[in-house]
Amino acid sequence: MMAEMRLHFLGATRTVTGSQYLLETDRARVLIDCGMFQGSPNDVIRNRVPFAYSPNEIDALLLTHAHLDHCGLIPHLSASGFKGMIYATKGSVDLTRLVLLDSAKLQEEFSQSHQRFAKRNPDRAAVEDEETMAELAAASKEDPAAATREAAPAAITALREPLYTVDDTNAALGLFRGIDYGTEMQVAPGITATYLDAGHILGSAIIRVRVMDGGQERVIVFSGDLGRPGTPIIRDPTPVTTADYLLIESTYGGKTHEPQEEAIRLLGEAVKLTSDAKGVLLVPSFAIGRTQEIVYELNRLLSAGTIPHLPLYLDSPMATKASDVYRAHLDYFDEGARALIASNDNLLDYPNAVVTSSAKESLAIEQAARPLMVVASNGMITGGRIVQHVKALIGDPGMTLLFVGYQGDGTLGANLQQGAKQARIDGQDLEVRCQVRSIDGFSAHADEPELLAWLGNFTKKPRTTFIVHGDPAAQAAFEPKVRALGFATAVPAWRETVELA
Repeated sequence: MMAEMRLHFLGATRTVTGSQYLLETDRARVLIDCGMFQGSPNDVIRNRVPFAYSPNEIDALLLTHAHLDHCGLIPHLSASGFKGMIYATKGSVDLTRLVLLDSAKLQEEFSQSHQRFAKRNPDRAAVEDEETMAELAAASKEDPAAATREAAPAAITALREPLYTVDDTNAALGLFRGIDYGTEMQVAPGITATYLDAGHILGSAIIRVRVMDGGQERVIVFSGDLGRPGTPIIRDPTPVTTADYLLIESTYGGKTHEPQEEAIRLLGEAVKLTSDAKGVLLVPSFAIGRTQEIVYELNRLLSAGTIPHLPLYLDSPMATKASDVYRAHLDYFDEGARALIASNDNLLDYPNAVVTSSAKESLAIEQAARPLMVVASNGMITGGRIVQHVKALIGDPGMTLLFVGYQGDGTLGANLQQGAKQARIDGQDLEVRCQVRSIDGFSAHADEPELLAWLGNFTKKPRTTFIVHGDPAAQAAFEPKVRALGFATAVPAWRETVELA
C-alpha cells in the first residue's frame, strides 16, 4: 500500500492564469509553478490572497516556463519564507530573470505613483484602500471565475503596495537551478522530475514527476502550456505515452487555429493596409515568444518583398532582452531555424527597428511620422506600455489594433476584440474608433485538434486527466472530446484538493 498523496489545485483552474499546484506526500511537498493571476481586477486581487500553505514547508518548486502567469509569484513566495530549490530549464532560468525583475520594477513604480496620489488625495485613497480590502475578503471566498465573467472589463495600472520588490526578486533568483531536458533529477524525498520540451516558448517544459514509495511508483505529468507543432524557431512538443495522472492545459478548447500560412498572409495584409492609409499598426504582444515570432515573420515578409519597409518600434525593453536570451540558446531551436542561422540570416531582427528603452521614448512614438508599426506588451492590454498606446490611439480611425494572441475572459483585450464601442482605461471612458483585427494562427498554444492529437500519443490512459488552464467555455467544449478518447476526466475548482490513489 502506497503512502497518501494529495494534489492541491491553487491556480489556473477554470481560468488561464495563476498556474500553481501543490503535490503533497507523507515525505515531501513540491510546488509546480507559482504564477500570477492576470486579467480583470477580480483575478488580479487573488494575488493578494494568502498562500494556501506555509511557504517555509515547501521542499522544492518546479517551474514549467517563464511566462508571468506561471512564475510571477515566485519572489512573493520566497519573501514569505520559501527557501527550497527552484528547478527550471536553463533557458527558462534566463527568461524568468527578465520577467520577474521587470514585474518587480513595474510594481515598485506603480506603488510610488499611487503613494504620490494618496498624499495629494488622502480621502479618495482611503476609500480605494477600503474597497481593496473588501475585494480581498470577497476574493478569498467567492467563485472568482463567475466574478470575472460578470464584471465590466477594465484596465487598471495602479497598485497600492508592491507584492514584491526588486530586492525580493534578486533573493528569489538565487534559488534557481538550471537543468537540461530529458535528465531525471531527485527534487525532494521520494520525488524525481524530468523536463520534456513543451514547444511553447524557449525553455518551456512538460514536467514528468515520479513519486516513489517502497517498491511502488506513480507518475504525474504536468503539461504546462503546450505549443503547436510546426511553428517557427523552437521544437515541437514532446509526445508522452504514459502517466498515472495527467494535468492538461485547455486554453484553446473548442477552437481551431487558422493555418500558419493564412496567419502570415493576414499579417502582411495588415502591414500593407497600414502603409496605404499612412496609419499606425499597433500589435499587443507578449514580450516572450510571441514578439520574437512576429518579428521573425515580418523580417521574412520584408525579405520576400511581400510588404513595404515600414518603421517598426519595439516598445518592450524586455522583448529585446528576451530575443538576446533566444540567441544564447540556439540548441533549443528546431532544424529549420538552425539552418537559417547557419546561412547568416538574423531571424530575430527587423531592419532598422527602433527599440525604445525609456518611458519618454515610448510616449514619443505617438508623434512619429506615419505609417509605422508598434509591437508592445502585454498581449491582453492588462498592463505594460501597450495600455498607454491604446489609451492615446483608440479614438483614431487611422490606427489598426491587431490582436495576435489569446485574450482571456474579462480582459480589456477580449472586450475590444469582441467589438466594444467604449473602453475604460485608468478610470476614463474612451470611444473606440480604431479598426480592430485578429489573427489566431500565431498562437503559442496548441488548439483543440492539436491538444487531442498530443493526448493520442498515450498508450496507457491515466487514471484521471485533470483539465486545467482554460476559461470555463473552453473547458466545457474540450472535456467531452477528451472523454471520447477514453480518458477519465475532472475539471478541478480553485483551491480544490484531490486524493491520488
